[in-house]
Amino acid sequence: MQQLHGTIQHYAWGTHDAIPTLLGREPDGRPHAEYWLGAHPLSPSRTEAAALDALIEEYPDLLGERVLDAFGPNLPFLMKVLSARHALSIQAHPSREQAQEGFARENTARIPVDSPERVYSDDWPKPEVMIALDTFETLSGFRDPMTTAALFSGLGLADDLASVIGPLTERKGSAALAEVFLDALSLAGDRAHLIDVTVAAAMRHASDPGPVGDFARTAVELDEVFPGDRAILAGLLMNRVVLQPGEALYVPAGHMHAHLRGTGIEVMGSSDNVIRGGLTPKHVDVSELVRVVDFEPDEPRVLRPKRVRAGVERYPTPCPEFDVWRVTAGAAAEVLVPGRRSARILLVVEGNLEVSTGDEFLALERGQAALLGATEDPAFLTGQGLAFVSASGLR
Repeated sequence: MQQLHGTIQHYAWGTHDAIPTLLGREPDGRPHAEYWLGAHPLSPSRTEAAALDALIEEYPDLLGERVLDAFGPNLPFLMKVLSARHALSIQAHPSREQAQEGFARENTARIPVDSPERVYSDDWPKPEVMIALDTFETLSGFRDPMTTAALFSGLGLADDLASVIGPLTERKGSAALAEVFLDALSLAGDRAHLIDVTVAAAMRHASDPGPVGDFARTAVELDEVFPGDRAILAGLLMNRVVLQPGEALYVPAGHMHAHLRGTGIEVMGSSDNVIRGGLTPKHVDVSELVRVVDFEPDEPRVLRPKRVRAGVERYPTPCPEFDVWRVTAGAAAEVLVPGRRSARILLVVEGNLEVSTGDEFLALERGQAALLGATEDPAFLTGQGLAFVSASGLR
C-alpha cells in the first residue's frame, strides 16, 4: 500500500480550477484537463519509490494472478479526473483487435509514437465509464434518424440541408446515419456554407423551449468554440445527455461521443487511443473513425451505482479491463475496500480517510490517492469521506 501521485494533462479544453481545487493546489492560469492515475507509459503515476510502470515491471505480483494471466505484467485500467470547460473532439475508441491491428500498421509505417499524425499510441482497447462529480454534459451515441430529421425541420432547415440530411428519412437506421455522418464531415467547396446556414438557423431558435431549443443550443455552443467546423453537423446527429453527480455513462468500443462540459471520474482500459472526426485542432482521421464506429442508433443509458454492501456501490460495466466503485465511509464504521485479488487505485474526492491493511495505515486527504497491491487484503477504509476505487474487471 503506497500513496500514488498522478500526472496532469494541460489540454486546451480543460478548466482552470476544478482539478487544482480537488488536489489542494492553487490554479496557475493553465488549463488542467485530466489527472491520470495509472501506469500508461505516456504518463505513468509515481509512488514514493518509482514510476508505476517501472514498479510493476519489478514487482508484477502486485497486479494479482488473474490479471497477470489475462493481461501480462500490465495494469489494465487507467483512472482519470477529467474536467472540460468546452467540447472535446468528436471521437470513438477501438476494440482490442482494432487497436492491435492499427498500432502494428502505424509501427510498420514508421510513424513515431509521439507524432501528431499518429492515431494509435498503443495496442490496447479503450472502453470507458464517465462518472459525474458535478453536472456533466456530453454527446453520446446516435439519435434515431427520423427524430433528428424532425429536429432539423424544427429549425427550418429541411430544404436547405436536403442534400445532406435526406438519407435520414430515405434510408434506415445505421445506413442512414453512416451516410449523413460521412457527408457532413466531407462538406467543402460550394457546400461549405451549409454549416453557417445551420448555425444561423440555430441562433434564431436557441431560446425555444423543448427538444428543438436544446438542439439549436448544441449547434450554437459548438460553433462558439469551433466556428464553421464541419463536425458541427455530425455532432447534431448525436444524443445530448446531462449527468447529475453520481450518474455515469459507459462508452464501449466504437461508440461515438464528445464530452461538452463538466468534471468527472473517468475509468478506462489503459489506453490513449483516440480516433477523432472533428471539433479539434488535433489530427483527424475520418476514414479510420468510420471504420471503427458503430452507427446503430440507440437511447443513452444512464448508469446509477448499485449497492454491494454498506458504504460500497458498483457501476456495472461488462469489460474485463476495469471495475469501479463509489465508496462512502462514515466516522463510526470501517468499510471493506472492493476489488480483491487485483491491484487497486483509490482516489479520495471528499473528506479524509484512512486505509488500513493488517498493521499498515495510510491517511489520505481529498485529492490524494493510494495504490493497493493484490495481496494487500483485506483492506479497510475509516474516517469521513467519499472515494472511488478501480480494479480489474475480471470476475
